[in-house]
Amino acid sequence: MPSAQKKRLGRSFYDRPTLEIAPEILGKVLVYNSKRGRLSARVTEVEAYIGETDPACHAFGGPTRRSQPLFGFPGTAYVYLIYGVYFCFNFVTEREGKAAALLLRGAEAMEGVEIMHENSPGRKENRLLNGPGKFCRSFGIDLTHNGLDLTGNDIYLEDHSFAVTEIGTSTRIGISKGKELMWRFFDVRSDSLSRTA
Repeated sequence: MPSAQKKRLGRSFYDRPTLEIAPEILGKVLVYNSKRGRLSARVTEVEAYIGETDPACHAFGGPTRRSQPLFGFPGTAYVYLIYGVYFCFNFVTEREGKAAALLLRGAEAMEGVEIMHENSPGRKENRLLNGPGKFCRSFGIDLTHNGLDLTGNDIYLEDHSFAVTEIGTSTRIGISKGKELMWRFFDVRSDSLSRTA
């Protein structure tokens, strides 16, 4: 059962090894105090991308204009556009200059569901946030949020003491390099995942 206490997570949560944070971020609540109202969702699925030696990471081979936020301080938002259509939201992790992040792939809607439905009309509730592009569309996340400090008042993580009793791992989805790494983490019992296995 969730606790009545809601603890906002600070910089120290992100300033650790990415693969240590990944299973712990499951069950945490992402809050967005948008201009249209407060939205929140329980994180159910993430993927890790770590440094200049990870061929699937945007930092592979060194910093670029696009990937610069990845090299920033832990607890920064890294948002990028794929296929010219979909935005993806990432939590920057580890020390400044390391270039590592967790891609948010899935979440369960909590607050602001009516706003999410307005942003993604016609979707069932468990299909509003079950994919990185769906999450950003339903939450209203775009490139204006790139580089945002996730320890500020706009977008941040809270610990509601939700227990994730079974964590699954798999290879990452939709990449052509680094496919062998088991760096996808997900709440097995959630029905809001981009993929079930």
